Amino acid sequence: MIYLQRNIDVDLREWKNSENRKPLLLRGARQVGKSAAVRELGKHFDFFFEINFENKDFSSAKKVFERHSEPHLICDELTALYEIPIVAGKTLLFLDEIQSCPDALSALRYFYEKMPDLHVVAAGSLLEFVLQKIPSYAVGRIRSMYMYPFSFEEFLKAMQRHVLLKKLDAANPENPLSDEVHRKLKELFLRFVVINFTIPMSLFR
Repeated sequence: MIYLQRNIDVDLREWKNSENRKPLLLRGARQVGKSAAVRELGKHFDFFFEINFENKDFSSAKKVFERHSEPHLICDELTALYEIPIVAGKTLLFLDEIQSCPDALSALRYFYEKMPDLHVVAAGSLLEFVLQKIPSYAVGRIRSMYMYPFSFEEFLKAMQRHVLLKKLDAANPENPLSDEVHRKLKELFLRFVVINFTIPMSLFR
């Protein structure tokens, strides 16, 4: 599967290497590429453990979170069930579509308190509706990032048009684009719009 580099990749790597790291909640609309970005981050770990709470294959994982809030017990049971090691500093634990398992969402705070060295990322859509139902949700114990749809800037990077992107970033009323550069950017923008409307981002998830 093709992965297109996203602006958020830099923020995710910085989070990975942070000393004062908190469990990360990646928010955004459906099919903007959240899952793909986390899987790309997972390549930098020895082990990558992805749980999708909307997938029936992980119904047992959902029950684990419903029974336990203690991170060590959760990790022990998940490892036993799916034979994927969960080792602090070596494993990225990815809890996808977490809005479908409010108990897992509530458990994130305990990972910060009791297993701070474990890299945990959760992602989901329409999370605001779920968070409203959880009083005083993990204030100060969770870091949130918001991922936006694929942008024209990211498109230019994917097309290896780095010089054009640099000129676009530097343009302003006092330093406008030349007619030729402006024309080329309009051509590429039209291609970007056509691709966005004809190829769903789910193909890159």
